[in-house]
Amino acid sequence: MSDRIVDVRVTPIAFRDPPLLNVAGVHQPWALRSIIEVETASGRIGLGESYGEADTLVDLNRIAPGLIGLDPFALNALTQVVYRCVGSNPDIGAPFPPLGDKARASALGAFEVAFWDLQGQIVGRPLYDILGGAVRSHVSYSAYLFYKYAQHHADPGYPTDPWGEALNPAQLVAQAQRMVDLYGFGSIKLKAGVFAPELEIDGLRALRAAFPKHPLRIDPNGGWSVATTRRLMSALSEPGLLEYLEDPVGTLDQMAEVATFATMPLATNMVTIAFGHLPRSVALNAVQVVLSDHHYWGGLRASQQLAAIGRVFGLGISMHSNSHLGISLAAMTHLGVTLPNLAYACDTHYPWQEDEVIEGGKLQIRDGQLAPPPGPGLGVKLDRAALSQLHQNFLDCGIRHRDDASEMRKHRADFSSQRPRF
Repeated sequence: MSDRIVDVRVTPIAFRDPPLLNVAGVHQPWALRSIIEVETASGRIGLGESYGEADTLVDLNRIAPGLIGLDPFALNALTQVVYRCVGSNPDIGAPFPPLGDKARASALGAFEVAFWDLQGQIVGRPLYDILGGAVRSHVSYSAYLFYKYAQHHADPGYPTDPWGEALNPAQLVAQAQRMVDLYGFGSIKLKAGVFAPELEIDGLRALRAAFPKHPLRIDPNGGWSVATTRRLMSALSEPGLLEYLEDPVGTLDQMAEVATFATMPLATNMVTIAFGHLPRSVALNAVQVVLSDHHYWGGLRASQQLAAIGRVFGLGISMHSNSHLGISLAAMTHLGVTLPNLAYACDTHYPWQEDEVIEGGKLQIRDGQLAPPPGPGLGVKLDRAALSQLHQNFLDCGIRHRDDASEMRKHRADFSSQRPRF
């Protein structure tokens, strides 16, 4: 008899986040996530990790009761339950909507990872084997640099964080050097859209001088206009400066216009973030690199399908990141070792997070790489004491929606998150 699901638990958590700057404002003192546990009759527990904002929690808790009695191998049945609970069309074979379906795909991805984890535990194999087997032993990750304040505004519980201030090129280089020294990263990404573009390009030049062999990429998060991007293109095109340019502008049509004069590949995790976006993205040649994210593309199986579509249309594939913990990073890494065309180092916020919810503490990135945790399934288990503490943080912090703009107004009362900023 199959090992059926008997319980599903969704636990919202909050963990400390540094004051990292971006085009939308600054990170709040607490980042929100949810931890998903799917338990079978034998006592096995499959783990997932997803967003923790109020709307996500409503969707996850609406879906959870419908999973009772399912076989962990029945991913199509899981998909049917999710489609019945979230979205307007319960047909899992219907064409993907052109406007995207992030809420539904996010909910599916959250539970699907836990199902995969259970499958690996049941057959006694690591998750990457269940996904088809590894084509590499490790996944490469990139140093993720941020302009940042030294501390959150008026937050006595969060004094100056260990990374300190980074508001100019010299401080960016110091941040990068520390990242490289600690984790051995072989490539570098700069979150931009914070200061005047010319100042941020000065930061890129300083990084290039300090790390002449490291691929660089910059991500203004749609903070520039097409005209600004055109004006900057000669500077961005300096030999050897950029590996790719990520989301300089904010819409698919604008990205397509930039693609007509860009001299480097354009990457995105903003304008092409769902299967329904792909036909027009390809028709416009708007992007050349898609930053996958199993949290909002619909899970690990969907991410493999996206990578295959990338091969069809010649799109590069990498991975996007948000503030996340070890369950998410383990899933990303199991997935990453199975993708033959994972051509770029992946993003991760993981070095910025000090808390953890898995046994044994944080996963260890070395030489800029991480191997999938050993053992069946994801290879990670919950630290129950840590989960309890992080859940208490959620209850106490009062944050239920991410709002970087309101947090920024504590520093600058006149701040506007309107884009483009430049």
